[in-house]
Amino acid sequence: TSLIILLIGFSLASPNFMQTSNMIAILQATSVNGVLAVAVTLVIITGGIDLSIGTMMTFCAVITGVVLTYAGLPLLLGVIAAIATGAGSGLASGTFVAKMKIPPFIATLGMMLFARGVAQWWSKGNPISFPTEAYAKIGAGMMPVVIFLSLAVLFHFVMNYTLYGKHTYAIGSNEAAARMSGINVPRHLVLVYAIAGMLAGLSAVILTSK
Repeated sequence: TSLIILLIGFSLASPNFMQTSNMIAILQATSVNGVLAVAVTLVIITGGIDLSIGTMMTFCAVITGVVLTYAGLPLLLGVIAAIATGAGSGLASGTFVAKMKIPPFIATLGMMLFARGVAQWWSKGNPISFPTEAYAKIGAGMMPVVIFLSLAVLFHFVMNYTLYGKHTYAIGSNEAAARMSGINVPRHLVLVYAIAGMLAGLSAVILTSK
């Protein structure tokens, strides 16, 4: 909504602003943040917070570079590695929060520092190039925008019309009541953080393929 308001405001202020190429460039630039926003929204709905989501994206991007550039493995494995790394990191954060009862702020702060350290160690602080032409097609044109909008619509449906969404809102509203109503709160929280991590991995793929 804020983005739409800004686009309308700038278009009224400058007639040259409303150009197709400019709109596409803005949508492309916001698509990565859009996917991350979907990820962190899931966690916020449960009453938690994930400070590691941005750094996790960087970590997954480094893993993708290692798989595709250093190891020379196929494109699909690079994408799977990014998403799997994000899911694993989110799974760890969720386990710390749900099973070990560590506050989300502390657990995800620790994950952020861990992911940042491993990313810097693995890349040795050097940039990693992605020479694969097929990989670049993921972030070309309107594809990132299509991915973001598809995820936004999908999770809007999931959160409003599925049992998963209802349980997520119930935990965020009153965790004790959700537990007494029969919801497996720890398992659900771990799943929420894991899905958020998967989306962080996907955003890393979009970012590095541009």
